[in-house]
Amino acid sequence: MTTLRPFNCDDLFKFNNVNLDTLTETYAIPFYMQYLAHWPEYFQVAESPTGEIMGYIMGKSEGQPDSWHGHVTALSVAPEFRRLGVAGVLMNWLEEISEKKDAWFVDLYVRVSNTVAISMYKSLGYTVYRTVLEYYSGDPDEDAYDMRKALKRDVEKKSIIPLEHPVRLDDCD
Repeated sequence: MTTLRPFNCDDLFKFNNVNLDTLTETYAIPFYMQYLAHWPEYFQVAESPTGEIMGYIMGKSEGQPDSWHGHVTALSVAPEFRRLGVAGVLMNWLEEISEKKDAWFVDLYVRVSNTVAISMYKSLGYTVYRTVLEYYSGDPDEDAYDMRKALKRDVEKKSIIPLEHPVRLDDCD
């Protein structure tokens, strides 16, 4: 049985098995601590019955009043726990928190080459809102999809109407 619980500082020393994937963005410890301090309700761990970290989600709420939304900063599941629904449980948690904060939508960025993740997000109800050119730095830089899912507040689903043209990172709000 999977248990969801709040991420805590000790988890920083236990989640390497989750972050070893080449498609997982790994951040410096102060970055994780900033999220833990500012948006603790958006930082959750999926834990196995033996206490092993199966995956985690880290996010925040942000935006202007007419575009207030939940944002998924990182979602990662350890390879041995993939395809068991762990990511879906974590995403559902973040969506529920965002609903409680009266958000219009939840968004996330994903590499255009990460077809497995894109397919999973689509199965969870997310759509591609726009392409952000050269979002991920590297050799070469890689574009990202800004994927969104409208929440209950957005009855008309205006927040997920796709943009026709790609944007640059500087153009993102």
